[in-house]
Amino acid sequence: MQGIVFRGERKLELVTLPDPTPGPDEVVVRIEASGMCGSDLHMYRGSRSGTHGRIAGHEPAGVIVEAGSEVPGSWLGRSVMVHHYFGCGKCDQCHAGWTQMCRNGAVAMGNTAHGSHADLAKVPLSAILPMPDGLSYLAAAAISCGTGTAWGALKRLNLTGDDTIAIFGQGPVGLAGTQLAVAMGARVVALDISPARLKRAHEFGAWRTINPAQVESVADAVRDVTGGRGVSKSLETSGASSAAQAALHVLDLWGAACWVGVGSTIHFDLTEHLYKQITATTSWTMSIPAMEACANFVVERGVDVDELFTERWKLTDYANAYELFDKQTSGKGAFIP
Repeated sequence: MQGIVFRGERKLELVTLPDPTPGPDEVVVRIEASGMCGSDLHMYRGSRSGTHGRIAGHEPAGVIVEAGSEVPGSWLGRSVMVHHYFGCGKCDQCHAGWTQMCRNGAVAMGNTAHGSHADLAKVPLSAILPMPDGLSYLAAAAISCGTGTAWGALKRLNLTGDDTIAIFGQGPVGLAGTQLAVAMGARVVALDISPARLKRAHEFGAWRTINPAQVESVADAVRDVTGGRGVSKSLETSGASSAAQAALHVLDLWGAACWVGVGSTIHFDLTEHLYKQITATTSWTMSIPAMEACANFVVERGVDVDELFTERWKLTDYANAYELFDKQTSGKGAFIP
């Protein structure tokens, strides 16, 4: 089998490794789609000393082609999604499907375990979910992290059709948030400094779009389009500190903000937000049950998650794929057979 390995400092390599052999409670998945996620760029851009030689990628979907001795034979040949964190399987967090929160330490595909930018991937059966009828491999791959991360955040915000939500950043996660929020019936104010990304957000159903680089005050701009009140919910996906700050300041009374973007720093006057009865929360990917719920919602509501993908690559195109992704000017990319 072949797989892509990050070597650090924007260097990567397509390596050949032995095909994986499943343990008793594991399966081997033939990868039909492996999404490219913004968090992959941290390792792609990182130092050579921080590399580990493991196959990259953590947004897999595919078909089970081999199963361990304790896995029912009925799993063979099934199309599946994969939750990309593997826990101990015994603690309270694992039992609840929050394997990334495992009390005994989780491993993550593409980081501390081999990932999905490959022909094959070996994963625990506990990380597997059958794909619902009507879901594409691309959509399943997106739901395993990027789209699933947006879903998890919107659920933490208890978003409803009564809400107006400001979504900061219209990269793959933010645009997925826009897509899902619109399908939930909410009005979306999409914010990004890229006109091209704002155009896509509008095409995905955003009610209003704002370019923070073109306004004096983001909070005032949001209030201008919401009758002076601000929004009931906000979601920050970009990891930019300025956006993380603004996610608080655009809120109306009783508003709620959620942050999923990595790398930002927030400083604020607690009293200012205390008197507005603000709720502030973070969100990290999603649980296994939430992943299943997201997939079912996408199918039932006819959400075209495939539209998030603007680029499709073969494994042999790895260098060009990540060179383009590194510019962060395109939509979502994926490796497919």
